[in-house]
Amino acid sequence: MNLLQLFRVETLDSRFASKSSQPLPNTQASRWRTGEYYAYAFAFATIPFLMFKSVYDVSQPSHPSHKQYSHLLEDGWVPGRKVDNSDAQYRSFRDNIPYMGMVLVAHPLLRQVYERLFPSKPEKAGSGDARLNRRITYDLAFAAIFSIALHGVSALKVLLILWANYQIATRLPKSSAGPATWTFNIAILFANELCHGYQFADVFSLILPTQTTLAGQRTGEGWGEWLDSHGGLIPRWEILFNITVLRLIAFNFDYLWSLDRRASSPIEKNLDLANLSERDRVNIGAHISDFTFRNYLAYVLYSPLYLAGPIVNFNDYISQCRYPLATTSRQKVVPYAIRFGICLLTMELVLHYLYAVAISKSSPDWLLQPARHLAQTPPPLAILPTLSLTRRCMSDNYSALAFWRGWHRSFNRWVVRYIYVPLGGSSGIPKWRAAVNYGAVFTFVALWHDINLRLLIWGWLVVLFVLPEVLARMAFPANRWKDRPDQYRWLCGLGAVGNVLMMMAANLVGFAVGLDGLKGLVDGIVGSLGGRIFLVAACGTLFVGVQVMFEWRESEKRRGIDMKC
Repeated sequence: MNLLQLFRVETLDSRFASKSSQPLPNTQASRWRTGEYYAYAFAFATIPFLMFKSVYDVSQPSHPSHKQYSHLLEDGWVPGRKVDNSDAQYRSFRDNIPYMGMVLVAHPLLRQVYERLFPSKPEKAGSGDARLNRRITYDLAFAAIFSIALHGVSALKVLLILWANYQIATRLPKSSAGPATWTFNIAILFANELCHGYQFADVFSLILPTQTTLAGQRTGEGWGEWLDSHGGLIPRWEILFNITVLRLIAFNFDYLWSLDRRASSPIEKNLDLANLSERDRVNIGAHISDFTFRNYLAYVLYSPLYLAGPIVNFNDYISQCRYPLATTSRQKVVPYAIRFGICLLTMELVLHYLYAVAISKSSPDWLLQPARHLAQTPPPLAILPTLSLTRRCMSDNYSALAFWRGWHRSFNRWVVRYIYVPLGGSSGIPKWRAAVNYGAVFTFVALWHDINLRLLIWGWLVVLFVLPEVLARMAFPANRWKDRPDQYRWLCGLGAVGNVLMMMAANLVGFAVGLDGLKGLVDGIVGSLGGRIFLVAACGTLFVGVQVMFEWRESEKRRGIDMKC
């Protein structure tokens, strides 16, 4: 396997591979060896180097602006270089890589030890229910130890929230359980943020009698501070709890929908339970008897997916616990592990040589566009095969609609299943209703990311910026350009440049400079000759990148693959 094959989508997930490898209908001939794409190759060989050098020069200790952001840098492992670990989102991932690595290695290895020490009885070894019981027992025991190690005594807070959510699903009337699930979990998002994880010192100061010691400290606060000091490896558990909220909602609705499911079983439909498709595992659903508190805890706290995902719904989790999938093998995991290692090393070198985030945080007057780094978290090298978090690299997207299908793929499917479809989707309903549904979806997505006004504006901007693409597709349908494929490709490239600029603007508002900061950037770009020249050059660069994206997808179609994003 060469380097190019290592970064194909088939390596990302073998389920993307075509069984026949035959080109798809209407696939176009390769353009890689044409004069147009040789020009694009020259641009790719020069422009990224200049982009790298411009940030590298500012990241040098000798640069006059270095002192403005040097306090944001940390000691790195590259000799003579600091590391820019100032991005909060990536820092939470980077700092926990050793712990996640230990979990990804320990979880499957200890499972094998468990299987050998406590083997199944021969007559039950092949039973799906027996395998489910054994996996749940192991997953729950591992999760208990893992949760205590991560959160210390705060694991009790997590357990209390999980218990309350389970009671909502199983105790309330079905007509009330759905609205109560949404109300409870959205309230938890707000409460976790506003109460800062419910510090024991704050809680005890409210519920315990107020007595003051000779040292002038209240007794309740003393006990609370002592408990808060035993918060495990990640004391601020609430920061990473948002992804758990998705599992809580998924479990409750999988349970409620199972109550309406017809009595027909997969066996009656002549389905092979050991080889169900991804769609069947999700839609057929678990048995009513599977929705126990024990299985619920094992699912929500499943250790390899607990910190970073991807999201697997309860039906899928139970199905895979009963019947292992053939997609998990060393031959398929090792190439992905190599790919992830290369990506991680590249990211580390970028953080050591390009201090883009720290520079943006120092708010220099000359900076037109602060850069943001987004981490691509790999699917866990564990037992359960899952959806990869991303189908494409963050920078390998030109369509706003396709971006949300490919980026955070498991989260997108969660949103579609539990929000978008229940609201009515977009087909067969008035356009205004579809727009309202999009608004509701991205309002939740914004609140789920973080509770602040900037992200709400980001969510609404995303909905607004989808409209130009929808209108352009209606105005310029592909079937009218069959005889002029190159002209249509260039026209789409111009529209894609606009898409990229709009998505960049939305993300700058939500995750970087806010609405006022974006206004300042726009004024700085269009208000001077140098800024306008920069804008034209940036659009030209994006156009080249988009054309390469188009041809890369055509090469996938020539291998029989259509990712639809």
